[in-house]
Amino acid sequence: MIPEHLHSRNNGPEEIEQGIGSVGKLKILRLLLSDPSHAFTRYEIGKRIANDPVSIRNDLATLTRLNWITHYKIQHLDKYSINLDHETVRALSDFFSAVRYLS
Repeated sequence: MIPEHLHSRNNGPEEIEQGIGSVGKLKILRLLLSDPSHAFTRYEIGKRIANDPVSIRNDLATLTRLNWITHYKIQHLDKYSINLDHETVRALSDFFSAVRYLS
């Protein structure tokens, strides 16, 4: 059974605006959706998308707060993966695939 805090529903327009309100967040979502079984470190994310480290950190914090991505602490590393149990994330994944934003 999926814990309620991981199986979330869309909380309205404000959630969508916060979640995809920047190119950086879109790139992070695209990367995490491209390999949903992988948990990425901030370093890996920074190597794969063009953005400054502070923006990446802030974008990850926002996406984690929205529960669109999951933050793990594995040993001394912070890792992030996409939360496909979230209704909005699944819808974005379908949309990104339909418009060929995901390869």
